[in-house]
Amino acid sequence: MNMRSVTVESSIHARTLKVRDRVIGGVLIFFALLVYLAFAAAAAPETSSTFIMSRGGVVRGAMGDVVLPSRVVLTVVSVFLAVLGVALFAVGSRGRSGLFLLIGGAGLVFSFLVFVSFDKRINFASLFNSALTMSVPISLGALSGILCERSGITNIAVEGFMLVAAMVGSIVGSVTKNIWAGLLAAMAASCLLSLVHSWLSIRYKVNQVISGTVINIFSLGLTSYISSMYLQNIQALNKTPRFPTVSIPVLADIPFFGPVFFNNSLFVFGMIILVLIFNFLLFRTRWGLRLRAVGEHPKAADTLGVDVFKTRYVAVLLSGLIAGIGGAYFSLGSVGRFDEGMTAGKGFISLAAMIFGGWNPIPSFLAGVLFGFADALASAVSILGSPIPGQFINMLPYVITMVVLGGVVGKGVTGPASAGIPYEKE
Repeated sequence: MNMRSVTVESSIHARTLKVRDRVIGGVLIFFALLVYLAFAAAAAPETSSTFIMSRGGVVRGAMGDVVLPSRVVLTVVSVFLAVLGVALFAVGSRGRSGLFLLIGGAGLVFSFLVFVSFDKRINFASLFNSALTMSVPISLGALSGILCERSGITNIAVEGFMLVAAMVGSIVGSVTKNIWAGLLAAMAASCLLSLVHSWLSIRYKVNQVISGTVINIFSLGLTSYISSMYLQNIQALNKTPRFPTVSIPVLADIPFFGPVFFNNSLFVFGMIILVLIFNFLLFRTRWGLRLRAVGEHPKAADTLGVDVFKTRYVAVLLSGLIAGIGGAYFSLGSVGRFDEGMTAGKGFISLAAMIFGGWNPIPSFLAGVLFGFADALASAVSILGSPIPGQFINMLPYVITMVVLGGVVGKGVTGPASAGIPYEKE
């Protein structure tokens, strides 16, 4: 009976992979037709696309422009995508259909960049640098959410955490004229809110979604009131120094990659370091194993001697500290002041990135970069005057997220089993 069950399960899995290959193969063929009929057909034989490979105002790592024959490049990309799609239909991917979809998506995005730069110049280096910079609050918010939900606490209050952190960071940074004091104050304010969320969720077992919603509403009201009553009238309270751009020696001199990756704000470097550290802690340490066990099977973890409540408190407080860094980015790393609602929903977008990344730090970081790239691309397209509205580009990452959640390109994405469920100690 068991052998039969295993055989049936293997057969179902094989059929699922085959269907997935065909679906993604069809998507790639659609991409190929789109590139050829919508993009390549619109290019005259003499049309060219110019990619600027050096960021504006950056001398180190400068690189010459790349000029591409638009129609030829788009035709080659469309043929390549079509071949990939046919290969998935004929041979299959051996379980690597996601890689094929990633390559196809990259080809489509590159083709779109060639299309919008017909006989124009687009700063390729600045586009990718902006994507990395804009991903900071999204990726840190996603990491904050991961720590909470991996411990079993649903946290939709990341938006509120970041909003209060941005305001407090701006006020303290303005008064002290010290960016590090502003950053620490932002982290402390966010951590205080996370303590309230953990207190309500763990001790009093309040519905975690309601607790997060209340914190978001409270944060929006508090920051709007303080901003309108004080910060807009007293400029000394709302003019903070910003974290400087830092160049890593030698690496910043690498053509193209140096200015894009190694000449950035400290927030960018801090984001990458935090993602790597917590990815290691979650999956390579005893603490991470206990945290994940508490989020999946708290009763079993409790039976083995793990303090479920303490583990969850620590996770939520850490998530508050990380969200505080993400919030401080807006005032201390971007504009040097606080404006009402300046987080602009980035906390909620970070939760989408968390889900898109499967509750894992590195994939969620990459998802954050994808969302940041969509923002940067929308701005670039609006400057170039493309006929495609920037709002349409902004919505694409959310469409992709819904596809992932719906399980069209694989099985549905599910979070930790006990997330959102209060633990009752027996």
